[in-house]
Amino acid sequence: MSKSKMIWITALILGLGWSVRGHFGHEWGASWAGAMATLAVLATARNESWAQRAPALVALGAIGWAVAGMASYGIIVGYCRGIHFGNVLYGYSMLAVVGGLYGFIGGGLFGLGLETSDEKSPDWPKLITEMMVGGLLFWGLFIYQLEWFMTPPRSEMWAGAMGASLALSWYLWRHGFRKALRVAGYTALGAGFGFAFGNFIQTFGATTGSGYNWWNVMEFTLGFCGGLGLAWSVATCEWPEKATPSKTANWYGLLLVIFVIPLINYVDSMTLEYFNKMAAGWGISDSGGFAARQLWSSFFILLFFTVGGTFLWRRAQWDRNKLINLYLPIMLFGHSAYYMLFGFIKKGMFYKGFHLRYSDSLYFPVLVIVAVLWYIGHRHDKPITAPPIRESWQCQVFLFAGLVVILMLLTFVSINMHDGIAGYHERFK
Repeated sequence: MSKSKMIWITALILGLGWSVRGHFGHEWGASWAGAMATLAVLATARNESWAQRAPALVALGAIGWAVAGMASYGIIVGYCRGIHFGNVLYGYSMLAVVGGLYGFIGGGLFGLGLETSDEKSPDWPKLITEMMVGGLLFWGLFIYQLEWFMTPPRSEMWAGAMGASLALSWYLWRHGFRKALRVAGYTALGAGFGFAFGNFIQTFGATTGSGYNWWNVMEFTLGFCGGLGLAWSVATCEWPEKATPSKTANWYGLLLVIFVIPLINYVDSMTLEYFNKMAAGWGISDSGGFAARQLWSSFFILLFFTVGGTFLWRRAQWDRNKLINLYLPIMLFGHSAYYMLFGFIKKGMFYKGFHLRYSDSLYFPVLVIVAVLWYIGHRHDKPITAPPIRESWQCQVFLFAGLVVILMLLTFVSINMHDGIAGYHERFK
């Protein structure tokens, strides 16, 4: 498969996953989207060593994207709906920071898994400890002591994610995992830009008076741009050739991705109270029966994909010749459909019907586009290889400065396209 196909497929898959994540929210929704993105990279890269460690690598991506998923950002969107340059620029900048945190840890942990080899591997307990301590120290200093709030009065867990990101970057730097650090940086750049630009699109959509779910468009844009950064940085690196897979790590990773993460989303989001309230809002007389049908449907979907995923991975152990050509693609499309179905049930799509006025109705066409790209690219069955790219610190400074300029341009255009939108907030008086 060509490098460009890998990049576009990963971008679309993460855009799709992050759109569905909006129905579940927070870290556990983000973990499912992160798993989809990393699975897309592995399925399109056609690297045999990576394929044999796929569940463990996908679990790293899921955990990485989940860490910053604890951060609250709803009120930051409100800052971008105002008309004062300073407040609006603050809103777009902080969205870029939060999006960057998603991508940095998600890309960094996944990149670290890819850079692991038989000759060089990270000390995972030490890294996890350093990230936890870094998160607590940063939060304690900047939030508890200095009270430098980003999202008052909401949760300030962005600070914990920032401390964890700094600890991760320091670990990668001092232990020579420069490729993983590069993946973290470019994924952060893509996701940070995508979050700010996606909200710019949402702001424009709000000025049209349309009742379309522009928030979901923002989420798709975040995931799409983050996926571009993730796939491009992986596709343009030379990686170690061999790392012996761990059967234990693979099975634990598989269990986390296909059962634990969906189960937690199921327990937290698919509740009788939620579906009873939905039924009441739609005037359904038998609200109890409606709620029970949604719960049982979700449960059987969870059971089906858990058993199916376990069966596929067992078959992959017996016939590794089909691992790259058959099992990983099935897992990619199956896991994406898994999340999509959960999202459809959560939003009651099978009851209210699919229509273009609902953003959810576009999830399936996006997956179809990915399937078409896959079919076209599948004819090129060689693994993706990349010549080394030499990048200087001046290039990094240029990219950062470019992002700052873009944020200022988005702010200028945003404050001149309306006179204030309902739901705006002021961070500074």
